[in-house]
Amino acid sequence: MEKGKILQVAMPIFKAMTALDFVGPYEVLNCLPNVKVVFVSHSVGLYTDLGTLTVQATASFDQVPKPDIVVVPGGVGTRALLEDEAILQWLRKVHETSLYTTSVCTGSLLLAAAGLLNGLEATTHWNAFDLLASLGAKPVKTRVVQQGKIITAAGVSSGIDMALQLAALITDETTAKAVQLYVEYDPQPPFDCGSTDKAGPEVLSKARTLAHNRTTPFTELK
Repeated sequence: MEKGKILQVAMPIFKAMTALDFVGPYEVLNCLPNVKVVFVSHSVGLYTDLGTLTVQATASFDQVPKPDIVVVPGGVGTRALLEDEAILQWLRKVHETSLYTTSVCTGSLLLAAAGLLNGLEATTHWNAFDLLASLGAKPVKTRVVQQGKIITAAGVSSGIDMALQLAALITDETTAKAVQLYVEYDPQPPFDCGSTDKAGPEVLSKARTLAHNRTTPFTELK
């Protein structure tokens, strides 16, 4: 990697994305002096997540043809984009020249729909494993999966882990550790149930209901 080069990180955003999918990696990567993050979409403008958070895309896909790194967030909004050639073709094109092509949560569904994960191990939110498999990937229960220059992260909060791993790859381990300390990423959750292997049937059932209730209003509008 060229010393002193500023790396452009493109994060595609869209309606009904999951906020932490991009906010977590953004905070980590934006700490690096050699990184410039740009939010891109079909057109310049404002895009709202599943709730009330609105984020501005400052560039369209055609204005960012060769980003060094791509970070694709997830959210129920990915389902409406699985056959959207504008974003899928952009992903195929930028992957040809990217240093790293990455995703968080169901962002990997878009990578798979673009044909980038065919036959590769990848991860996504636990509630989307079957859909990821139907798109040609091999889902694995790992928080962060690297296959060459493609890195996929599991659900939502795992994007922070992925971004720290990415930070080490594009700088060095000491810098990545310094960023981890700076953002004080030292998880000590009150409950040890953050994966399907740890959560009992009652919690899993309630989590599925929560996911359904959050996403149904959006899918019905479609």
